[in-house]
Amino acid sequence: MDMDYHKLEQKIEYEFRNKDILINALTHTSYANEHKAQGVLHNERLEFLGDAVLEMVSSEFLYHQMGSMSEGEMSKLRASLVCEPTLANDAKEINLSDFIYLGKGEEVTGGRFRDSIVSDAFESLIAAIFLDGGIEAAKKFIHRFVLNDIESKRMFYDSKTILQERINATKRGTLRYEIVKESGPDHNKSFEAVALLDDQVIGEGVGQSKKAAEQQAAFRALKQLDEG
Repeated sequence: MDMDYHKLEQKIEYEFRNKDILINALTHTSYANEHKAQGVLHNERLEFLGDAVLEMVSSEFLYHQMGSMSEGEMSKLRASLVCEPTLANDAKEINLSDFIYLGKGEEVTGGRFRDSIVSDAFESLIAAIFLDGGIEAAKKFIHRFVLNDIESKRMFYDSKTILQERINATKRGTLRYEIVKESGPDHNKSFEAVALLDDQVIGEGVGQSKKAAEQQAAFRALKQLDEG
């Protein structure tokens, strides 16, 4: 395992005392399964812990920062911050996909860029920082890379709902979505969607599910409306 994890440490501005736990956090099950003889551990247990740390830190942050929000509103906002697509996008800030240890099969089929794999590694990294440096180190990381640009992340999560509300308010036409292209094998599908106002394309999106592609199309439509 010769990945240059020092570059990752520089990006996150945290240096691990225990490098083994960092390597564990970056190891997907597919790689561990291919290297059972060497006793390589996968990151699923760390992902479990990281998810809990992330939920606790984000809940505390929203409790203190969003004093006027109800419990239901905070739950919805937290969901938008910690959902799979958002975490995968957060991971792009540190180029996390470059550092994940993948099995040959996953590598060939594009696993390095699959939201589920990247977001799981991101949560595992949170757990690794927590175990190596304590809760304050984990908080610092989460505040910097997860609890930033909240309004944009909320818009992304609720993009289809927000877009529909805006269209309804202006009575500009009928909003619908259309999947215009499917590609890739069944286990690694990619979908392209367009958001249409009547017959005019107002946003385009790509995702690993039809829902994700439509969400991306809605988000881009909202961005265009805001810029226009």
